[in-house]
Amino acid sequence: MSDLGAGFGYLVKGQRWAFGHGRWFGFGLLPALITLVLYAGALTGLGYGADDFVSWATPFADDWSSPWLGLLRNTLVVLVFVFGMFLAVITFTAVTLLVGQPFYESLSEEVDRTEGGEVPESGLPLWRELWISARDSVRILVRVALYGVLLFALGFIPVVGQTVIPVLGFCVSGYFLSEELTAVALQRRGMVLKDRLTLLRGRRMMVLGFGVPLALAFVVPFVAVFLMPGAVAGATLLARELTAPPATDPRPASPYTLQKD
Repeated sequence: MSDLGAGFGYLVKGQRWAFGHGRWFGFGLLPALITLVLYAGALTGLGYGADDFVSWATPFADDWSSPWLGLLRNTLVVLVFVFGMFLAVITFTAVTLLVGQPFYESLSEEVDRTEGGEVPESGLPLWRELWISARDSVRILVRVALYGVLLFALGFIPVVGQTVIPVLGFCVSGYFLSEELTAVALQRRGMVLKDRLTLLRGRRMMVLGFGVPLALAFVVPFVAVFLMPGAVAGATLLARELTAPPATDPRPASPYTLQKD
């Protein structure tokens, strides 16, 4: 549980850092605003078209009597929209980071600089960084889509589908959201996707403590835009923690410690 609280602490520290550095906060808003306009249009279209899509996908229920027809299709409409929101939470970050790669790279470097110590740089040209980010984002989104399909199917289970499955969905969203955000700092440290996933699995509770509250907040319209700069800052702080060398005991060895021959 301590790791869970620590992860949430890095989320709060990141927001505090962003709001305390006004120029960088404004700098980090631009890519999120551009992406928000695109996603607002997509979700609006989904909201208007979900009824027609469900009706088209369930022709076998056309002759069902009331209330079963309405119950089935209304449930499916809700699930389609929830699934769309689930994908939006994950893909919003990926698309925003891709659009704002130079912005967030600079912001992440500034966080490292203000926190002291080494400020890693990838040394790669911008086009190469964009290619790596896009490629890794697609790989992550494939994983998310597979989880999404599974959770969508499990959503039909009575009671469990309306209680446990949404919780699991936000845990999955939060985990991969953390991966996308920490990738900015970890790529500068020379870590490829496989190594990053291994690193995050080693501190899963800390990653969930950071990502799940953020995934919940991102569901609220416009919140994602204003939290994005702080999310990148917090993810950089989290990455520093995850890659920090293990602390050594500063106490001198006891003179009574037995030494092996």
